[in-house]
Amino acid sequence: MLRQVLHEGLRTSFHKLGHFVANHPVFFASAPVLISILLGASFSRYRIEENVEYLLAPKHSLAKIEGNLVDSLFPVNRSKHTLYSDLQTPGRYGRVIVTSRRGSILDPHYVDLVLKLHHTVTQLQVPMLGFNYTFNHLCLLDDAKSCIVDDIVHALTETQTARAANRSAPPLRYPITSLRDGREAYIGHQLGGVQPSAGGRDGVRVARALQLTYYLQAVSPLNEVVAARWEVAFCGELEHFGQQHPELALYPFTSSSLQRDFQRTSRVAERPLLFSLAVCLALAVLCCSMRDCVRTKPWLGLLALVTISLATLTSAGIFNLSGGKYNSTYLGIPFVMLGHGLFGTFEMLSSWRRTREDQHVKERVAAVFSDCLLPFTASTALHLVTFGIGASPFTNIEAVRLFCRNACLSVLLNYLYILTFFGSNLVFAGYLENNYRHSLFCRRVPKPELLQQKPAWYRFLMYTQYNEGPTSEPDMQAYESHLLVAFMKRYYCDWITNTYVKPFVVLFYLVYVSFALMGYLQVSEGSDLSNMVATDTSTIAYMRAQQRYFSSYSPVIGFYIYESIEYWNNSVQEDLLEYTKGFERISWFESYLNYLHGLNVSASLSPRNFTERLRSGFLRQPRYLHFSDDIIFARRADGDFEVVASRMFLVAKTTENKREEMAILLDTLRKLSLTSRIKFIIFNPSFVYMDRYASSVGAPLKNSCIAALFLFFFSTFLAADPLVNAWLTVTVASVEFGVVGFMTLWRVELDCVSVLCLIYGVNYAVDSSAPMVSAFVLGREHSRTRWVKLALERHGVPALQSYLCYGAALLPLAAVPSNLTRTLFRCLFLTMLITAFHCLAILPVLLTFLPPSKRKKRDKKRSGDSREEIECVEMEDSTRVVDQITTV
Repeated sequence: MLRQVLHEGLRTSFHKLGHFVANHPVFFASAPVLISILLGASFSRYRIEENVEYLLAPKHSLAKIEGNLVDSLFPVNRSKHTLYSDLQTPGRYGRVIVTSRRGSILDPHYVDLVLKLHHTVTQLQVPMLGFNYTFNHLCLLDDAKSCIVDDIVHALTETQTARAANRSAPPLRYPITSLRDGREAYIGHQLGGVQPSAGGRDGVRVARALQLTYYLQAVSPLNEVVAARWEVAFCGELEHFGQQHPELALYPFTSSSLQRDFQRTSRVAERPLLFSLAVCLALAVLCCSMRDCVRTKPWLGLLALVTISLATLTSAGIFNLSGGKYNSTYLGIPFVMLGHGLFGTFEMLSSWRRTREDQHVKERVAAVFSDCLLPFTASTALHLVTFGIGASPFTNIEAVRLFCRNACLSVLLNYLYILTFFGSNLVFAGYLENNYRHSLFCRRVPKPELLQQKPAWYRFLMYTQYNEGPTSEPDMQAYESHLLVAFMKRYYCDWITNTYVKPFVVLFYLVYVSFALMGYLQVSEGSDLSNMVATDTSTIAYMRAQQRYFSSYSPVIGFYIYESIEYWNNSVQEDLLEYTKGFERISWFESYLNYLHGLNVSASLSPRNFTERLRSGFLRQPRYLHFSDDIIFARRADGDFEVVASRMFLVAKTTENKREEMAILLDTLRKLSLTSRIKFIIFNPSFVYMDRYASSVGAPLKNSCIAALFLFFFSTFLAADPLVNAWLTVTVASVEFGVVGFMTLWRVELDCVSVLCLIYGVNYAVDSSAPMVSAFVLGREHSRTRWVKLALERHGVPALQSYLCYGAALLPLAAVPSNLTRTLFRCLFLTMLITAFHCLAILPVLLTFLPPSKRKKRDKKRSGDSREEIECVEMEDSTRVVDQITTV
């Protein structure tokens, strides 16, 4: 009883709201336009978020804490040349992968070209404030105040020098080689596509690619500006060098390439988005048009898109005034608003057709508000709850949190503008219809007897069905000329409820579930940053070359011992060697033990002798001098020195699935650090993106689904029938399960963009199915099949209209050359397609034989034609069975 009272109370409130809007249509039509124009002027404050790590890396992760600890011991900016990472190297730098079109990159001709390229880059000049800056002014310096360059350059220089002197060059080993000064250097990330010689890993026979990195330092704001300009000049010079030497393929990459190509998606998507709006606009006008020139509503189809556009402009203005910064993930917000707004506007238009034409316009608008706004308000509240949970501080990825926050604001404004702006325009359209004026030209249509005297073209343009007498029921015959209404009522409703069609629909649903399950079991996380950038960019070209030639080894992993341990102890030495076994190692500790072994000195020295030989003997040797940066000494109270912290570098052998293997390796080493008696941490700049990415990117979706479930549960005490929420919960679960499964089969990974689409999928499924389910569950006096047909007639047409317009708006996204929009298109298109399949096929079939049951009633007529309705059996007066028992 309480549910019915509350339900009727809300309907009455919306009825009064409709009266209020109908009494002040000019104000509610002009106020949103003025607000949008005023707030649209704030685009002068348009700013772009340039920090990709801030957007896409988990905010709260152990890797960031470890990075801060590592930076306090061994500054990462000074050691980034040894702590190699693919895309996440900190600071400014320029990088290029050089490949040979034919033959080995180590052939003499190519070696000369690579060294010429190196010389060209180091002599590159950047004018600034009357001074020409070169690489020597900006480079990262070593302890000897010399520019740090890659070890492969030294190795190639030695090879060229030896060839010029007609002597044999030292062999180039892989992945660790020895230089002329005796120093061992890791070149696994500098030499790629390697085919070892007959001696195995001790020599290189052929190499297809070579990578050079030029590290810069930005110690002042001026230096930062110069370094940024140097990166631009670096890319331009490489392009020019590639044109001069077509036998080389060059793939440049800089510290700003990822940010630039991430934001490029917004620029390349401008024209497709405008085309998308135009296509959706044209289709919305067609969906609202019909043969009857009075009852057709093409302007309302146009104004539905105008309403959504005004809401988008207003939310963007508020976002600008609040100091927000744009990023490419915001491209999905207009489609969130479009899906939400189309359902609301088409439902209002459908409800308008069901009102009585002899009523006053204000009464008709109030009836529309009373009929439509209750489910539309509930779905808007669900949008705010799900996106609000995603915008909470519990969301660990900033891009997801910012998107959800702005989506909440946009959906709220969209809801208010549909109530006010679209509602007031519905009033104006109603006055045109009640006065029998042409919906396009606003000219009064002559009565039939006068219209017959006009020419044929005039009769064609002014065709309408006059209905001036009072009616007790809405005359739906007048709207039969609407193509979709006629299709749904005359053909589709009877076809989908046919006894022989239902088994095939159920069978098709089982096939859908099996394929969705197959995809669901293959879901993988998408922490690869290349999924977020435009496709035809230097970042994608570089990533493909990186994957092709340099996937044999992982990024360099820093192994940091952050407390004093007994390095001289045999058991500690064995533990350290055991931990690093199986890796390619650049280790001062292992080199020191080999150094002692070469002197025939036992490694089990006293603490004082161990440290003294390390400081005074080992680190004074030229070949081991570079290890001085890997050890931190401290003087004790007794005057002796001890090693308080040290680091080593490890490289793992990997395959093409480098990122997945790195995530597993990170988790394994983390667990080892918790159980080991040696306190160590591991770090690489790429760990900031990998650490807890799966849990961080999936948490907003999980929290939003839980919030939606709780909302459904608590709203059962407020809804007119609890079975409405039960059916909505089942529908949403089935739709989300299918979207996750099929997007995996469509090669879409679980990243922040796909998670945002899945959050929206919950709301889209509720928007689409709530009116139909409510109409069926709350219906009385007829059989299930009859109420399924009535629900489809009332709400199937607006749902079909919104699917057509939304799908047409999504199609231009597929032409945008960007991985981000590709993910956006595939996820949203699957959401639309699967939701349409559920609402137009699965639900109508299942509701004919699953609860709730309808009240049995026999309607005995006085005439000879008697028709009996018994729950699931419908028969006519003849021997032909129209609908047999529909129980499966």
